[in-house]
Amino acid sequence: MLRAARLFLSFVFLFSIFAYSQTSTAPAAPAQLANAPAAPTFDIDAAVNTYLAKMPPAERARSDAYFEGGYWMILWDFLSTVLVMWLLLYFRWSARMRDLAVRITRFRPSQTAIYWLQFIVVAYVITFPLDLYEGYFREHKYNLLNQTFGPWMRDQLVMFGVSVILGAILIVPLFGVMRRLGKNWWVWGAGLMIVFLVFVSLIAPVYVFPLFNKYTKLQDPRIKDPILSMARANGIPATDVYQFDASRQSDRVSANVSGFAGTLRISLNDNLLNRARFPRLRRRWGTRWATTFSITFTRAR
Repeated sequence: MLRAARLFLSFVFLFSIFAYSQTSTAPAAPAQLANAPAAPTFDIDAAVNTYLAKMPPAERARSDAYFEGGYWMILWDFLSTVLVMWLLLYFRWSARMRDLAVRITRFRPSQTAIYWLQFIVVAYVITFPLDLYEGYFREHKYNLLNQTFGPWMRDQLVMFGVSVILGAILIVPLFGVMRRLGKNWWVWGAGLMIVFLVFVSLIAPVYVFPLFNKYTKLQDPRIKDPILSMARANGIPATDVYQFDASRQSDRVSANVSGFAGTLRISLNDNLLNRARFPRLRRRWGTRWATTFSITFTRAR
């Protein structure tokens, strides 16, 4: 995916899905969860150290190489974004894209949308070789991707389409604010960004995530009820737990809290449910919620 759009939209998307929902003030818990047992205390640092001590040296070195290489990829992503911007300005592609938008329509919002579409297509084409290496070949090198090129490319194109639509929803009114308010645009622009974050948080679990994976409600009360209990104890007012088929893309285990208001839910991927023993799974949803689901699930041995 293109650097200029992906870095920005990914930040907005992830921040709205995880950070916003996790920092929301929790309303009163539903009646069916009121009598659920309190979450047990859990030392995340000790659990992580215990798990890392069990890793074979070769596996630990491979993991370190992947993440350390990821830091270099951040640099290359930034440089590729700079390259796109330089090309657009130096060769006056940006001006030509603007002029084309003006010739097509006199309606300012439509001009902005047309320019955004041209920009995102150009950026996608220029940065695709790096995307291909980073998202496909590098992931296969570390055995982290299950997809062949066809399904992987399908997901990239779907995400491209999502980026086009969400980007237009944000960019069109943002540029309108800039035109009308001049140097004070950033005040109203900040308010617009907050509204956008709430909007994306609200629609993502229902309309975006299902474009990539199949989500179904988790029915097993042995897993569902304790997780909801611990969610309530940690200020997360979720009432539903979902499972999704992440194994079609990767063998990674993961879980997340996503959504806002009526769409707030907890999601566990099928790798986690298939590879983690239930007592360990339950402990992983302990006191420090947001960090726990990211790094401390223990694989079944």
